[in-house]
Amino acid sequence: MSVPKVEIYTKMYCGYCYRAKRLLDSKGVEYEEYDITLGGPKRAEMKERKPDAITVPQIFIDDKAIGGSDELAALERDGKLDGLLGL
Repeated sequence: MSVPKVEIYTKMYCGYCYRAKRLLDSKGVEYEEYDITLGGPKRAEMKERKPDAITVPQIFIDDKAIGGSDELAALERDGKLDGLLGL
């Protein structure tokens, strides 16, 4: 089984971003982090990938939009996150 690509769009001083990254870190998952604090091309990319996204973090696993920190925590609570992460 291949390791899924995990990407997370974040901003500085974002508690929800910190919480999501902490959960991924606790599972030993590598992820690509894009800091969009100052906007720029990565913010535009996030909006293109998930047009209704208005908050951070925005998390993608193998290019599938998972949502934010609450949705990531819900997947963990429901026992579905490990499967998505290939663990």
